[in-house]
Amino acid sequence: MEQNPPRSRSIRRVRGLSHSEAAKRLRRDGPNVLPTQQPPPAWRLLAEQFVHFFAIMLWVASGLAVVAGMMELGIAIVLVVVINGLFAFAQEYRAERAAERLRDLLPKRATVRRDGTIREIDATELVVDDVVLLGPGDRVSADLEIVDSHSLQLDVSLLTGESDPEPVEEGETAYAGTFVVEGEATGVVRATGSETRLGEIAALTRARERPETPLHREIDRLVRIIAAVAVAVGGVFFAVSVALGTDPSVGILFAIGVTVALVPEGLLPSVTMSLAVGAKRLAADNALVRRLESVETLGSTTFICTDKTGTLTQNRMAVVEAWTPAGTAHIEGDGYDPTGTVEVGDETKPLLRELGTVVARCSTGDIERRDGEWVAHGDPMEAALVTFARRLDVDIQDQIQTDPEVKRFPFDPRRRRTSVLTQDQLLVMGAPEAVIERTRHEAGDVQTVVAEMAERGLRVLAVATRPANEVTADADLEAIETDLELVGVVGLEDPPRPGVAAAVTESKNASVRTAMITGDHPTTARAIAEEVGLVGDDGLVIDGDELPDDDQMLGALLDRDGVVVSRVSPEDKLLIAHALQDRGHVVAMTGDGVNDGPALQEADVGVAMGRSGTDVAREAADLVLLDDDFETIVNAIRQGRATFYNIKRFLTYHLTDNVAQLTPFVVWALAAGQFPLALGILQILALDIGTDLLPALALGSEPPAEDVLEQPLEAEHLIDETVLGRAFGVLGPAEATVEMTAFVVSLAAFGWVPGGPFPEQPELFAASGAAFTAVVVGQMANAFACRSTTHWPGELGWTSNRLLVGAVIVELLALLAFLFVGPIARILGQAPPPLEGGLVALLASPVLLVVDSIHKRWRARY
Repeated sequence: MEQNPPRSRSIRRVRGLSHSEAAKRLRRDGPNVLPTQQPPPAWRLLAEQFVHFFAIMLWVASGLAVVAGMMELGIAIVLVVVINGLFAFAQEYRAERAAERLRDLLPKRATVRRDGTIREIDATELVVDDVVLLGPGDRVSADLEIVDSHSLQLDVSLLTGESDPEPVEEGETAYAGTFVVEGEATGVVRATGSETRLGEIAALTRARERPETPLHREIDRLVRIIAAVAVAVGGVFFAVSVALGTDPSVGILFAIGVTVALVPEGLLPSVTMSLAVGAKRLAADNALVRRLESVETLGSTTFICTDKTGTLTQNRMAVVEAWTPAGTAHIEGDGYDPTGTVEVGDETKPLLRELGTVVARCSTGDIERRDGEWVAHGDPMEAALVTFARRLDVDIQDQIQTDPEVKRFPFDPRRRRTSVLTQDQLLVMGAPEAVIERTRHEAGDVQTVVAEMAERGLRVLAVATRPANEVTADADLEAIETDLELVGVVGLEDPPRPGVAAAVTESKNASVRTAMITGDHPTTARAIAEEVGLVGDDGLVIDGDELPDDDQMLGALLDRDGVVVSRVSPEDKLLIAHALQDRGHVVAMTGDGVNDGPALQEADVGVAMGRSGTDVAREAADLVLLDDDFETIVNAIRQGRATFYNIKRFLTYHLTDNVAQLTPFVVWALAAGQFPLALGILQILALDIGTDLLPALALGSEPPAEDVLEQPLEAEHLIDETVLGRAFGVLGPAEATVEMTAFVVSLAAFGWVPGGPFPEQPELFAASGAAFTAVVVGQMANAFACRSTTHWPGELGWTSNRLLVGAVIVELLALLAFLFVGPIARILGQAPPPLEGGLVALLASPVLLVVDSIHKRWRARY
């Protein structure tokens, strides 16, 4: 690392800046933010809405209409493209800005010393000469001169590309954008924002393009399939019309009408809106989505790999039992309140106070009173250990002054120990199996105590000491941490979250398998897993060291519902994600540590902890839990599935109406042009944009059904047998039948008989108005029918989707305007229907609902 010139340590450096001085520098230098790439300008986003595949196809159709001499049709199609483009732009622009606001909500904090007091501030408030304290998992948010280092190791891959951590000593620079992998340090800010090395790089480097998501690939596939079908069918109709002797200009008219009828103009904005609504609902449920497409991916999740502490449990730890060779103590108290009670015999008190002193000295966390309540500052477990010491009346500050710290060896996931060397002693705390074996104590009795605590779900730590005169500070740690004197063990309780058991049951009902991936002792992990219903008596509990190296064997071992993997390393989590994905699972992986980043990126959905997680984990994740709660993950999966089904609802709705819009052209072609055309192209455009779009958007915001998690996962493609069967086999034919019946009845009312001369224009316009009315009335019922593939709309509640109710009301008003406002009706080529045809048209809603109900009952039976 780069060496800075030596500087004398001033009193201000020890105390840090004053609040007033920091505020003055913040005003002078500005916030500590990196230069960011500006989002695409609004004009570019708007322009993109007019050049995608669907839009280009409609532009071509408009040009053909103009060439064929149909100027009104050409203008109408242009209006369709413009209206659709403006709406899609509004949705995408809003979603993009909403995503930026959500990203801004992600906590990015820095621990500083100001006025001699340690506190957390927003990293954007860092100023030059601020004193910053670094710990494992922290992101370095400004360029720092390190003035005090304790085994500090930084991940500098962002700057150098090297994956191996680099040690940083006193006098060297820790650059913004790097992450603390191990150790602790104190640094002084030397540069912020754009003045940092990372800022200089960011100013010269363009952001990488995001890789294409599965949802984007599926939408692109869907668009191209529909477009190809629309163009092919349009071409067939053109060929048929010419073969029947129709003038080519009229043939083009029919071809354009068919193409326009099959193009789902509202598809892209509806998908965007559905994802944005899902993200907004998740944010209200304490889950921040970093990428909109992840909303849909959540719905496809089949396997959750979850942490234990803070996710399944409350992460509100407390020491409830302590054992020493002299006796056992039971501790009671309220959370982190230091005024609890300790039940202990007089002969045990001295050793118990020594136990409290060691765990407090080995901890960097603390407790503080905030808003009338004692809360943890830093790691909750370490805060609980400090609370334990305070309840024993241990004066930690006095201990530090009497026996000052010489060197600290922070927790290492490989050693599973923390050590502090003072002038008098070496203090060691860690996992029982990592400490007891290094003591002179007979292991039998203490291991029995550890096992009994673990079976009750307690997290157990062992504590030992060694005289400082037997230790050389620069010696190898393995040599230092030997020949220890056992002081005792502490048992910490971290009770399960209240709603976790129900959430675990929900995930099972949703066919989503769950595994607890934890660093805890296997007995402790099993106890919690059994308490929340994750595993039964025959559940698999396996130690990380016992996991097979082969991916196929690992996947086969873990591919079951209810499994606990204990004592795992971050590398194990990455292998587990790989192995489950190889077996076809869509994996959601939780994580909070700096080393969880690779696993979160590898998983299909990376889920980071918002409260306790590190910046590394949050930036690698697709979803950030603001409450760190497993129940929120299940809620997110529920919303993800609802979003997936909402997209399919829209497709079913649109394809059903496509059948009704296409039927007049099919009938005309089969009759060799001897049957009047029930709907014209302008009427189809009015249906697609004027009456069809709003209900489709309302379906995209349909709230999750109560049984959405109990429904089996459907095919991976948006268009499947269910969608095609309902649209082309049930709902579409029903709507088209009423449409053509209303048209024929209206013609008959004017005296027309098949094979006879076509009626005069006023009668033909009125009959066409009847067909148009039937389609719109059918759309209204179709919108409610598409809310569910299994339930009749009345079972869901007719007003439970208020947006849909409003959309249908607007649709009805639009129908009245299209029929009874003379200029609009004449442009569309229609008029109010005759009484007979109008009555038939009004049957479209009840007919469609009856047919839908019969089909759903038949499906339920067979």
